[in-house]
Amino acid sequence: MVTTEMNGAAGDAVESRTLAAIRRFLLGALLVGVAGMGTELLLIGHVEGLLQLTPVLLLALGLAAAGWHAWRARAASVRVLQTTMVLFVISGLAGVILHYRGNAEFELEMYPTLGGVQLVRETLTGATPVLAPGSMTLLGLVGLVQTYRHPRLRPPGAA
Repeated sequence: MVTTEMNGAAGDAVESRTLAAIRRFLLGALLVGVAGMGTELLLIGHVEGLLQLTPVLLLALGLAAAGWHAWRARAASVRVLQTTMVLFVISGLAGVILHYRGNAEFELEMYPTLGGVQLVRETLTGATPVLAPGSMTLLGLVGLVQTYRHPRLRPPGAA
């Protein structure tokens, strides 16, 4: 087995190009995911009231932030994208809770004596997909990884 050890400036340049390629791939995946999820929510009519409209509006904001960052990566675009992605994570977690509660309420209206494991099982497999909002959290994490220690956040002249 032959191994090549890179060090110094050559190794740093390869690592820098590799990280830049990974960042581009993650940003592309984020843009596709945000556009796809936003389209899906609109197609299923996830726009009744503020609670349902919130993820749609956040996805629009995320698409704008990621698009701005793809077009012109600057410290400001990184910070806006990071902030938006934190909101994605929070929104996804809140959505899971809201979907779960909604399904549980529905099941208890239909079967008031339901409880325990049976209630949990029926709630998790109910009409509203409980884990679907977790996709919002996943997209938020992808965006946060993409911006982690982003080179545009370094002070000028820093290595």
